Amino acid sequence: MEPQPQLVIPTPPVATPELIIPNEAGQLVTDPVSDVVPTVDPAVESLITEVSQQQLMAYVRQLEGFGTRNAFSDTQSETFGIGAARRWIFNEFVRVGNGRLTVEFQDFPLSYNGYTAEQSNVVATLPGKGNGNGVLIIMGHYDNRPPDVTDGASRATGANDNASGIALLLETARVMSSRDWNQTIIFLATSAEEQGSFGARFYAENAFMEGKNIISALNYDAVGGRAGIPQHARLFAVDFLTSAHGALGRYYEYVGGLYLPTFPVVIYDALDREGRWGDHREFVRAGFPAIRLIESVEDPDLVNSNRDTWDLIDYTYLQRMAQLNVSVAANLAGGPHQPAPPIIAAMAEPGAYLLTWPVTPDASGYAISFRPVDSVYYPTFRFVKASNAGNVALTGLDPSVTYAVSIAALNERGLVSGFSTEQFIGPNAALINPSSVTVQQ
Repeated sequence: MEPQPQLVIPTPPVATPELIIPNEAGQLVTDPVSDVVPTVDPAVESLITEVSQQQLMAYVRQLEGFGTRNAFSDTQSETFGIGAARRWIFNEFVRVGNGRLTVEFQDFPLSYNGYTAEQSNVVATLPGKGNGNGVLIIMGHYDNRPPDVTDGASRATGANDNASGIALLLETARVMSSRDWNQTIIFLATSAEEQGSFGARFYAENAFMEGKNIISALNYDAVGGRAGIPQHARLFAVDFLTSAHGALGRYYEYVGGLYLPTFPVVIYDALDREGRWGDHREFVRAGFPAIRLIESVEDPDLVNSNRDTWDLIDYTYLQRMAQLNVSVAANLAGGPHQPAPPIIAAMAEPGAYLLTWPVTPDASGYAISFRPVDSVYYPTFRFVKASNAGNVALTGLDPSVTYAVSIAALNERGLVSGFSTEQFIGPNAALINPSSVTVQQ
């Protein structure tokens, strides 16, 4: 018997105006050109301008005023200790939520070095109004500590670490609760981070067991800044070049750059600073895309000391961190749903690839990324209108390069969805295992 002939995909023709015309029959479109591109949405830009330095300062001062927020501190007093702090955070979410936030305590036990105490995360949910079930987590820990991690009686100011992160959460909730979003946003204030991110672990493990579709988890920890430090944010994402965490970090840097080009994001290919941790670690362990944001330069003399006070924070810097968060969250929650990965096939012509994917009604166009796998940032995107999308050939790529390929959907206002899971093609694609993520215990 004769063997089956090898399937050869034909070389796409050179792009012509006829090939760029929408075709109801799904005709192949080669090297498309589109005027649907990511842009600054005036509605999101308006939300960004609403972020208030005065509100941020008031939140930080209030949290410092509880004396300590140590996990083992008083839970009964209305003015001192972690109990008073978490009840105030709960009530503040209710107050700023415009009647749209559902606020609840998530209780869990803490056992640490022979000490036990009941803990509570504060969970404020802004339900999505779209057809998808994506969940965006914005989080920060509200507990703090003096030098002795189990000392619940001594004063512990914790202004930057991490009243600044909780202030960002509350202000983002206030601003974003003024309108509806396609995806659900959960503002998560965690406890017992200082003892080992116990609150985040409890939430992430339960979210995994419940099958929550967490599309991203953004952790803000020590984001207040100080006078004179460089005006940028640091972003930490583990296995940056090949993981979902790295893809989220690239997205954050790209969208943040659209809205706040003078306050850039500097990327670090690591889970966190050496020997340190944050709450996003627990979401990474559970398999959810997660990153950490932190100020550009830390002062080690302030960490876990009573010198970490509200008056050292640069509230212009903290305002910009909150604005970054609003810009990214608004795109993730307000843009189209994250697309499924395209099917990719190499064509006969070297450097030509065919991409096919289902086009959804909420997309006005798509951005296509062929990222060289050793590149930290996105390259220049290729764009295609929704009417031309779904069966696209791209030419002129380097056949000797291994690429990470993904697509994002755009709406009519230029909002960008999250990018699809990256697919690796090229000479070394078989050597890449993006699911191989190691997190230190």
